[in-house]
Amino acid sequence: MDDLQHLIWQGENDQVDFKQRVTQPDKIARTLVSFANTRGGTVLIGVKDDGRLVGIDPEEEKHTLELAAGFYCDPPLKLAYEEVEVDGHTILKVTVPESSHKPHFAKVKEGDWRGYVRVKDTSVQTSKMVNKAMQAEEPEFEPIPLDRHEQAVLDYLALNRRVTLRQYTKIANLSERRAYRLLVKLVIHGYLRLHDKEKEAYYTLS
Repeated sequence: MDDLQHLIWQGENDQVDFKQRVTQPDKIARTLVSFANTRGGTVLIGVKDDGRLVGIDPEEEKHTLELAAGFYCDPPLKLAYEEVEVDGHTILKVTVPESSHKPHFAKVKEGDWRGYVRVKDTSVQTSKMVNKAMQAEEPEFEPIPLDRHEQAVLDYLALNRRVTLRQYTKIANLSERRAYRLLVKLVIHGYLRLHDKEKEAYYTLS
C-alpha cells in the first residue's frame, strides 16, 4: 500500500498514469503502447487524474485491458496485474514492461495503426514526438543493432538529404506497412527525424 500511495503522491509522469475506469480498449491501448515503446510504466486504475481514489471492479477492468493488449496493440503486450485495497477502494495496478520488440502500434480504427511514446505525463503519437525529443537535453533512446533494411535507409540518407515512405519501400523492396514500421522504429530510437508538416512526410538523419 505504501508503494501505491507513493506512486499516487508523485502524480502522473513518464512512467505512471492514472485512470478512473477503462472502458475503451482502443484508448487505453495508446497508453500501453507508449509505455512499452519508452521505458515501461504503471497504470493505476481506480484513481482520478487529481489522485483521488474511486475504486473499481478489477475483473471488469482486466477484461478490457486484455482486449486492448491482445487485439489493439501490435505486437500484442503482456501485462502484469496487482489488486490493492486502499481505504475500502480496490485499485488495479497494471505494470507494462519496456518492450524488447519495439516499436508497438495501437489500433486507432480499422486499418489504422499508430505508434506512441511516453513524453512526461502524455502518450504522444510518434509523428508529433520529434520536436519533443529534439527539445530533450539528453537522448531519450538507446542505440540498437540494425538489420540490413534499417541500415539501407541510413546509407541512403548519408548520400541524400531526405527520404519518403514511398522512396524507402522501393529502396528496400518492402511492403508499405513493413517499411513504415521500420521507419517509426528508427525515429523512436533516435536514428531518424520525421518531418510531417509538408504535404508528404519525409525522414532525415537525426
